[in-house]
This record gives sequence, structure tokens and C-alpha cells, in this order.
Amino acid sequence: MGKSRTKRFKRPQFSPTGDCQAEAAAANGTEPEEDDGPAAELLEKLQHPSAEVRECACAGLARLVQQRPALPGLARRDAVRRLGPLLLDPSLAVRETAAGALRNLSACGGFEVCDDMVTKDIMTPLVALLKECSTGLDSNEMSPQEKKDQSRNSIENIANEAVNVLWNICECSSRAVSIFNKEGCLEIVLKYLSRFSTNVDLAISVAYCLQTVTEDNPELLKSFSTPALHVLESAMLSPVNSMEYILLKTLVAGTIWNLKDIIPSKSQAEIINAILKILSEVLEMDAGETVLQMKEAETQRIKTAAETEDTLQNVNGDDLIEDDEMEEIPHRRKVRRKAFISDLLPPTDKELRETIALLTAQQAALEIIVNMCCSEDPTDDEWEELSSSDESDTFMENSLSECGGQLLSPLCLSHEVHTALTNYLIPKKIFEKTAFPNSTAVDVCSRNPSWKPLIRKMSTIQCRALVCLQSLVSLLDVDHLGGPAALQTLAQHLSQLLFSQPDFAKHVDFLEAISSALRALLQTAASKNIPQCMTPDQLLTLCRAGIHSSNVGVRVNMVSILGITGSVLAKEDGTLDTLKTIGCFLLEVATKDPSLVVAGEALDALFDVFADGKEAERASVQIKLLSALKEFQPVFKMKIRKEGRAKYSPDQLCVLDNVKMNLRRFVAYQETVEKKLTT
Repeated sequence: MGKSRTKRFKRPQFSPTGDCQAEAAAANGTEPEEDDGPAAELLEKLQHPSAEVRECACAGLARLVQQRPALPGLARRDAVRRLGPLLLDPSLAVRETAAGALRNLSACGGFEVCDDMVTKDIMTPLVALLKECSTGLDSNEMSPQEKKDQSRNSIENIANEAVNVLWNICECSSRAVSIFNKEGCLEIVLKYLSRFSTNVDLAISVAYCLQTVTEDNPELLKSFSTPALHVLESAMLSPVNSMEYILLKTLVAGTIWNLKDIIPSKSQAEIINAILKILSEVLEMDAGETVLQMKEAETQRIKTAAETEDTLQNVNGDDLIEDDEMEEIPHRRKVRRKAFISDLLPPTDKELRETIALLTAQQAALEIIVNMCCSEDPTDDEWEELSSSDESDTFMENSLSECGGQLLSPLCLSHEVHTALTNYLIPKKIFEKTAFPNSTAVDVCSRNPSWKPLIRKMSTIQCRALVCLQSLVSLLDVDHLGGPAALQTLAQHLSQLLFSQPDFAKHVDFLEAISSALRALLQTAASKNIPQCMTPDQLLTLCRAGIHSSNVGVRVNMVSILGITGSVLAKEDGTLDTLKTIGCFLLEVATKDPSLVVAGEALDALFDVFADGKEAERASVQIKLLSALKEFQPVFKMKIRKEGRAKYSPDQLCVLDNVKMNLRRFVAYQETVEKKLTT
């Protein structure tokens, strides 16, 4: 129903420790019980005088909340109000595990649970904990030995869990964001971010949170002082290039884009270039090769560790046996001695963590580019003359720190962004990411349980790249995309992606993404009179498969693709039979699809196809389009009246009303066509 806009990306809900559904239970070898007995027992133990018991109870709840059937029982027993006070428990271990349980609950419970958490005042103890951790980071009260002994329960670890809870809740609740603004949480989390050089995990959590709370939040933007912006600047321009830091810099770049409204005009070019330089570098990396290299590194490390362990056991075997037999030797010493080699090795999941960080950074980079492309189109008088710059290093000298100047109107997708996208070869790199994941990497991951989830992440990157491609094709000039020849090549590429997968219709995310990209490509080609590369038969094959998808977005794309194709064919000779096939297809969708959104799009496509042209006029009469639409017109009106307010948003209803009005006009037009051809 008109030109579609790409949706801005929001972070999907996820579990920090795994899937939030019953699969989590299966992975642990347990199944959720019918009653809430385990929940009752664990919640009761939260009040136990022993800190160890309270800690174990929190850990048990952290696992339990990942089983969706357990959530109603936890809600009935007021789990949030029972866990909340433990965020300020005297025991650091209890604080950390309580925050971990709330983190999983907020991640797995979704919007309703997060909103309920705000209603039950979880923000009060959470903000208090964040403030205490902030104060604790400056405290020198603990001795070095005490800090070493309590390393697992360190203040930074607690802060990391708390920031994740804050992030999850703010993602789902506008009330939580309002509390974030009023309670001065920005200053706290920026203090955490400033420690990025010593705790990148905490910094990444903060960057995720900031990217969420700075989006569409003008009240918060007023709170960004020059020192605050310096913190973001330092993190984004960190010279460290490990994969965790690549992820951190990508997320901070997304946050800085959200702050575009407070950037002075003389810094815009440098900022845009700095952001896109980072995103370009992230997308430059070959994810498939990285997976293979990291998996090989993990294999070699484990092999070396095993060989070293065997050697030590052969050399000191008698001593170890003797230690086991000597009761007077403390157990602590024996454990430390046997684990000594492992203590010197990197964490067991080091390579996997780094690989996940890179894949996540690439996904985030693509989502940021899509969101940049989703800005409102600027008016001619919104923009000042800006000098383009490729040297983002000057960003450090005169960019964010100058925000004390006059604020501008909202920064939109401008000539500066167009130029920077082209300079950094962003379209080319996005094109490369639309290919299917490296088959060798997929095979390696499929044979290793801990690496298997990376297959889905690689597929997600492909889908994000296709959506990103849709945005670029819709908004960039053809010349910026490489000219008509490049569009032809792109069409061939999308065709190969589609038809190389016989069961493409089963992969909903992929089908929605590639059909969106194809829709934008066909629309651009049609508007520029560039010959279509895919044949009508290919497009009909695609649409016949896709129209049965349960995903409304896929079905909308299918009818739109045929509408664009038909409107081009209507201007050509010898296309009567194809136009009749397209018309019958669209008419069936319009009258039988259960979604009014899809039906409206199908009617809109019919209007485009049969609006003009001799072949279109003949086809419309031969398929009896007029009588079919006359019969359907009152049905369509009734469905809008009955289902409209209950099922559809105000924006959708507005569009449907326009379709209804256009249908009346189109019927009148078809009456004149039929009279002309039958007299």
C-alpha cells in the first residue's frame, strides 16, 4: 500500500545463558513441572539466614526463569518483590546471583514481565545497587588480598549483572526509561563505561544499555555534558582491536548516532565519517574465515593443554598420589596444585567468546546502518553547507566535545551520509554479507555443540544484510550503487540466492529479508526505466511459494513485487497472458487473505497493474476484474468496520481507508474501460 519503509531494528529478547523456552530445561535434563513447587521452595529460601543458601536459591531461580511454563508461578508468588531486596544483600555473592536471576527473568519474560517488574518497583533497589557499585569502584577500603578472595563476586561483576537488568527493562518499558532519566543513571553507567580499558565486558553491557535509552529520548540528550561525550569518544576511538573491543566500538558508534540532535554543524562530517569508518572496518572482516581460524585455535589450545597435563602427571605422578594419601595436607592445596596448569591457560571459551563478539558486532553494524537509513528525509532548508571529510581521525580534536554550541534540527540521512557510505564502500561490503554463510564454517560449527548456535548468528547476519541492502537501494542514487549495471548484477545475485534453495519458503526470516530487498530493487529499476533482470515466470514462482507464508510481511512483499512487475508489463506489447495471470493471482489474494493489510496491498497492486495500457485494459476485461471488485467492495468495507479497531493500528487503518476510497475510484474507472471495450 504505497512505498514501504524499512523498520528500525530493536533488540530481540534473549537469554544471557541460553534459550528462554523449554529447551533450556531439556538442556539441563529436566522438564518444567506442572505445579510451582520448585518456585515456592526456592523463593522460601531467599529469606534463609545463611548467605550461601540465599545464593543457591538465587542461582536456582536464574535457571528456573528460563523455562517459560514456570513464569506464571513465579509471578503468583511475587518473585520480583522477593528478589528485589537481595540486590542490596550484605553478601556480595547474593547480590550478584540475585541480579543474575532478575537479568534472566527480564530477558526471558518479555515486555509484560519487564513492565510488571517496573510496576513492582524493581527500579528502586536496582538504581540503589547501581549507585552503590559506582561508589564502590572508587573505594579503597578492601585490602588487595580481600579483593583477590572476592574476585568472583567483585563489584564490577555485580555492576555488569545490574546493567543488564537495567538494559532489558528499559528496552521494554518507557516507564523504566523515564526513571533512568530522573534518577541520574546516565552518569552512573558512563562511569562504568569509562573503565572500558580494564573491563570490556562491563563496558559492552553499558554500551548496549546506552544504545537503547538514547533512542528517541530528547530529555536524556540534554543530560550529555562535555565530559560525558568525551567518555563515548574515547571508547569509540580506542586503539585496541580485539573482537570484544570491535563490538564495543560498534555499539558506542550506534549510541553516538542516536545523539545526532545535539551535534554542532561543524562536527557533523567528522562524526558521520568516524561512525561509518568503524562500521566499514567491522563489515570488512570475513566472519566465515574467522570462525574457522578461531575453532582451529581452540582445538590447538586444548590439544596443547592436554599434552602439558599428561607430561606433568607423568613427571609428578607419584607426588600426586602421595598427596592424595596424606590426610594432613589441606584439601585447598591439593585442588590448587592439580588446577595449576589450567589457571595459566586462557578461559576455556576464549575463542568462542571472541567469535561471538565479532558476529554480534557485524549484526549491530548492519542494524545501525538500517536505522541511519530510516531517518526522516530532510527538507531543503534543514541542511547547512557541510564539507565532506574522509579523515575521521580529526574527530578527536573537534567533535563531540564541542556540543556546547547551538543545537541543530534533527540530523537526517544527508549528502554527507550518502558520500561516506560510498567512500567506505559500504554498499559493496553489505552486498558481500548477503551471501550464504561459509559452508565449511557451518559444517565445523554443526559438529561442535558449543559452536552450533553460531550457525544461526551467521544466518542472521545474512538477513540483516539483505534488509540493509533494501534500505540502500531505496534511498541511495543509482550512481552511488554502481549504476544500472550494478543493479542488474544485484538482481541476478538475489535470484541465485532464492532459487539455489529449493525450500526457501520454509525459511521465513530469510524470505522476508530477501523479498524486501527484491521489492526495493524492482521498484528502483522500474522508476529509472532499467530493464528487469528477473523474468515474470521467476517472480510468479517466488510469489506462489511465498504467499502461503504465515508471515504477513512476506505476503505483503509478494503482492507488491507482482504489482511492480505488472505495472511495467502493462506498458509493453504482447504481455496479455502474463497480465491475466498476475491479475488473477492478486485478485485471489485480495479476496481471500485473512489479513486486511495483505488484502489492501493486493488491491493497491491491482490498481497499479491495471491503471493504464491497452494490454492491461484487455486483461482486466478478460479476467472479469470489474465484477469481482464490485462483489468484494462491500465485503472489504465490512471487514474494516468489524476488524479494524481491534486488530490494526491507527496508521494501518488510515492506509486501509485510503485503499477503500481508491477502490471506489478504481471501480468507476474500470466501468469506463469495460464500456469502451464492449461497445
